[in-house]
Amino acid sequence: MTRNNWELMDDSDDFLALSLSPPISRPRPPQPQPQPFPSMQALLLCQTPQLQQNYQYQLQPSQNPNLAAWLPPVHYLTPPARQSTRLTRTRRNQAQVLRPGKSETVPVFFPWATTHRATVHSLDYLLSRKIVTITGEVQCKQCDRRFEIGYNLPEEFQKLWKFIADKKAGMSDRAPEEWKNPEFPDCKYCEQKGCVKPVVAEKKREINWLFLLLGRFLGCLTLEQLKYFCKHSRNHRTGAKNRVLYLTYLGLCKQLDPSGPFDALDLV
Repeated sequence: MTRNNWELMDDSDDFLALSLSPPISRPRPPQPQPQPFPSMQALLLCQTPQLQQNYQYQLQPSQNPNLAAWLPPVHYLTPPARQSTRLTRTRRNQAQVLRPGKSETVPVFFPWATTHRATVHSLDYLLSRKIVTITGEVQCKQCDRRFEIGYNLPEEFQKLWKFIADKKAGMSDRAPEEWKNPEFPDCKYCEQKGCVKPVVAEKKREINWLFLLLGRFLGCLTLEQLKYFCKHSRNHRTGAKNRVLYLTYLGLCKQLDPSGPFDALDLV
């Protein structure tokens, strides 16, 4: 056998040995883990770090001891103050000038009313004198019977306090649908559903404001009657009815609890 043949046989043996040897396992590089898609709020905060300093949640519980015991703290999202290059003028309601023969004080028509027009006592004052039930006269539209119903002051005001605290930011200074079209009670005589409406005094100074507030009946008042309240509580009283109705609700609630979340936005 020639030398070339031996060399060919050696090469064949080496190739056969390589072919029969087990494959060499090499470690695979680690695969990158998919990152969760960030929320829009996270993207905004990353791109604009100033938002992290300007926007913050503030804990604002009621300062009224009669309410703080059973009302949970409410979180508000405080936005940054807007910078404006133009001059703004804040509207301030000046002292109302009464017509000749009119007085700022009026007789007390209800135990929860004061001697001032369109003004009720505070919650502290009423509870300290054990005035808990607020009553008013209603009339059935079906049978025309009149009767009196009452509302528990702490319970109903608690519901109203929480409703305003939860939804005020989205109201846009306008009365929500629940206030514009309230649900009416049933008649206790003919048992007709939702047919009982409050009896509103003809003279505006004799209106039972607190009863209408707790029953969510303020939407039954006319625009002129609502403006009467805003006039004597020194609230801005121009605009559509849902705007004036909104101010009336907040104004009465603020009379009951001055420390509650009932401040309307300033008009500029």
